[in-house]
Amino acid sequence: MKALRNIAGYVLGGLLFVLLLPTLMWLASGMPELAVHIGALRASFTGILMLGGLSLSVWTIVYMKTRGKGNPMDAFGKEIGSRTQHLMTDGPYRINRNPMLTGTLTYLASFCIWFWTWQSVAVWAVFFAIMFIQVLTEERRLRKDFGDEYDAYCKQTRRF
Repeated sequence: MKALRNIAGYVLGGLLFVLLLPTLMWLASGMPELAVHIGALRASFTGILMLGGLSLSVWTIVYMKTRGKGNPMDAFGKEIGSRTQHLMTDGPYRINRNPMLTGTLTYLASFCIWFWTWQSVAVWAVFFAIMFIQVLTEERRLRKDFGDEYDAYCKQTRRF
């Protein structure tokens, strides 16, 4: 049952972040033509952001599962799967304290550049606001779970 819950969490998270949010951005932008020529520089920048963001998120998920022995996140204080057993401060967590979210935000920012609409930016901003609240909730849990070790990590590593 636990393994099934973990798999479901990864599938739902992937669907939400990789498909649903970009689709929402596209719909909010008035469903622009996806294959429109956007220029080589903008297309290149969009591709780099998209691949870079996805790569950072996937690296973080794999790292968290193998090194931290736990699940990527709680959902606003509700445990989705096994919580990490070790505070991770290396690997992608050397970059910042929320590398998976940073990757996701970067991936979604690529769609803002691709669609080039204020509506896509608005969807991105609302998502960021919701996730920022989630981050604050996670930080309280991490302080409770890891105490002084987490506080020291916070002093040396930025949130995003």
